Amino acid sequence: MASSSSSLLLLAAALLALVASWQQAIAYDPSPLQDFCVADKNSPVRVNGFPCKDPMAVTPDDFFNPAMIIDKRRDTNNKVGSNVTNINVESFPGLNTLGISLARIDYAPLGVNPPHIHPRATELLTVLEGTLYLGFVTSNPNRLFSKVVKKGDVFVFPKAMIHFQMNLDHEKPATALSSLSSQNPGVITIASAVFGSKPPISDDVLAKAFQVEKKLIDWLQSQFWDTNY
Repeated sequence: MASSSSSLLLLAAALLALVASWQQAIAYDPSPLQDFCVADKNSPVRVNGFPCKDPMAVTPDDFFNPAMIIDKRRDTNNKVGSNVTNINVESFPGLNTLGISLARIDYAPLGVNPPHIHPRATELLTVLEGTLYLGFVTSNPNRLFSKVVKKGDVFVFPKAMIHFQMNLDHEKPATALSSLSSQNPGVITIASAVFGSKPPISDDVLAKAFQVEKKLIDWLQSQFWDTNY
């Protein structure tokens, strides 16, 4: 009887390990099954990602992105003082199925890339110019890992963790370049998602969650309904 129980426990453990490894395997962009799969943005087919362009119609330009897209500073004259330029499968079809993308972040003096998450990607950020205060917050009990980083420094934000950056210089702009482990990382900006969703989240729910009066929630929602980062 003891031997039978031990065998069942071993079998259960093996099944749990298999499930865990299977979940990990499907948690990221699918591995390519051919040399490349340039996205066919005109295809009527709907799949998880994008269907492949005919390989015979693929050209070197499908694997190329001109420097003008990412080498110029962007306008940071907005409420948060930052601007993100994404190079992902939406603008660069050659990235389809390759599990990688880029983003350039420009910061005004004291500009902030507000707390947000990438639901499908880990982010590796390199500081190109300036000094940033940045960090991420873990899942409950919400531990903060933060650091001040300078030109040439590299910092990693684990997948789906809330993270942020701020330019600490009062006079000079800053720039960073991020690599992300997905062709389409997605982004959810926390403040605008909570207070700017359409239709709005009930102010009763938010007032209870944040333990403040509803009139403050109503004011916050009014600030975000017409805000674009």
